[in-house]
Amino acid sequence: MIVLKRLLFGSVLMALGASGAVAQEVLLTLTGAVADGEVKLTRADLDALEWHEIATSTSVTDGQPVFRGVLMRDILDRAQASGDTVTARALNDYVIEIPMDDFHEFDVIAALYMDGIALTPRDKGPVWIVYPRDDHSVLADIRYDMRWVWQLSALHVQ
Repeated sequence: MIVLKRLLFGSVLMALGASGAVAQEVLLTLTGAVADGEVKLTRADLDALEWHEIATSTSVTDGQPVFRGVLMRDILDRAQASGDTVTARALNDYVIEIPMDDFHEFDVIAALYMDGIALTPRDKGPVWIVYPRDDHSVLADIRYDMRWVWQLSALHVQ
C-alpha cells in the first residue's frame, strides 16, 4: 500500500510543471492542411469553444443518449483547416476518410460526454465523432455509421 501511494504521489509530481500546474493532456492532434502543419488540442482548448448537445440514437447504444461536445467544424476552424477530406484515426488504429462537407452540412460534434458522463478510452472516449442521426434520415445509412469514430485521437486534413 505504501509503495502504491508513493507511485501515485510520484506520478502527480511528474505531472506538475515548474509553475505547479497540472500539464494538459493532448486529446486531439490535427495534421496536414492546418495551421503550421500541426495543431494539438487539449481539453482547455476544447472548453474554449462553444459546446453543443445532441440527443440521438446510435448503432451501438440503446435509446437516445444525450451527447455533449463541440462542433467538428469549430475544431477544424480553430485549426485553420482547409481541404476536402479529413482522415480520422482512433486510439485503436481505426482509420476512415470523412468528407469535410459532412461537418458543414450536419451539426456533427466531437462528443466528450454521453448522458452527462465523461467518455473514457474504455467507453468510446475521450472523443467520439457523433452525427445528429435522428435529425436527418440520410444519416441512418451505414456509410455514416462508419464515420462515428470513437476513441478519436487524430485528424489529418487534405
